Amino acid sequence: MPTSLICASHSPLLYCYAREPETWTELQRAYAERTAAVEEFDPELVIAFGADHFNGFFLKLMPSFCVGLNASATGDIGGFSGALDVPTETAIAAVNFLRANDIDPATSTNMTIDHGFSQTIHNMCGGLAAKATIPIFINCIAEPFVPFRRSRLMGDAIGRFAAETGKRVLLLASGGMSHHPRRYYPKLGEGPSEVTAWQLSGGDDAGSLTAEEWIDRLEVMHHEGAKMIVRGERTAKDMRLNDKSDARFLDVLTRNALDEFDQWDQQKLIEDAGIGSMELHTWIAAAAAHKAAGGTAPVLDFYAVTPELGMATGVVHAD
Repeated sequence: MPTSLICASHSPLLYCYAREPETWTELQRAYAERTAAVEEFDPELVIAFGADHFNGFFLKLMPSFCVGLNASATGDIGGFSGALDVPTETAIAAVNFLRANDIDPATSTNMTIDHGFSQTIHNMCGGLAAKATIPIFINCIAEPFVPFRRSRLMGDAIGRFAAETGKRVLLLASGGMSHHPRRYYPKLGEGPSEVTAWQLSGGDDAGSLTAEEWIDRLEVMHHEGAKMIVRGERTAKDMRLNDKSDARFLDVLTRNALDEFDQWDQQKLIEDAGIGSMELHTWIAAAAAHKAAGGTAPVLDFYAVTPELGMATGVVHAD
């Protein structure tokens, strides 16, 4: 059975921008076209690759990959709260397939996801529980980082698993492109002590923020950040929005030459395109899955540097 691929940027600022980007209409058209394509494809299973922003995964235990056997989304800014419809037996079968093919993900019987999954799932699929969905977390925010090669190989195995299910499978990646949201998610030890304690423990350590305080902090800071961008206090350079770096990534992706990512220097990419560029792990994994399942090369639907959204925004798809 066929697979379909969508990779799309996410951002809390899509829901609290202080000024509409010049390319807003084109971006919304690209999102709408992908949503319509999902409705037409009518997937029997969605495998969603996403990141986290210290809402479900913390440094006391940070897996490279984690497959949700059940999952629910927290109500962070830019996200949508609620339970996913995770087909647990199929998720377990995916884990067993990965392990039989030399990929060792963690599992979660109660995965908490944030806008790094929920925004794209909700918008593309019509709701968090609209389609049977297996979430696959990739650590995209905390060192030591996962090598791109490992994400590609994990995606390759997932694609072979998807092909064996006999179902129509949507491979959904959420994140990227170039951006540097360290203002909200500081490097460990560079934020206030209560933020560091939250990043380490998720509320378990003394002096940590609570979950409610963390989410409230992000709500306030993103509204502030949106206004700072409009006032010119945060610039595209500050946010490491880098069209040249993104073009280089998109060239490799749309040529389907995914093994070229194996040699990429992730620290150099962060220097050029921000910590948010690590979310492109999800694009690599999803594209590798689609390729392994026999799908066509990705096609670029939309790209623009959108400072008002705190990121460079991209959408690609493949049939």
